[in-house]
Amino acid sequence: MPLDGRVQFKARLQKGNRVQLPKLVRWRYKLDTDQTLRVGVTVVNMFCGWETFFARMDKSGRITVPKLVLKQLGNSRPNINLTGMVFTVMIEPA
Repeated sequence: MPLDGRVQFKARLQKGNRVQLPKLVRWRYKLDTDQTLRVGVTVVNMFCGWETFFARMDKSGRITVPKLVLKQLGNSRPNINLTGMVFTVMIEPA
């Protein structure tokens, strides 16, 4: 079943500003590395809105979150490192 709607999941922000897509999501929706996705992210338990961007998944199943998006998410608390924090991630086809 190809990705035709919106899927949400929680993931930890890894080193290098990357978010890992769960294997079950990748397998269920047959996601490929050449498919462009509209990605929305927000930090769990932190008052900040959703930030959206377009991205492609790499071979290992990760999406790189742009630095500008992380800067916008961290504006409510300056000088905070978001690496290791839990994000709610929403993906949908572009």
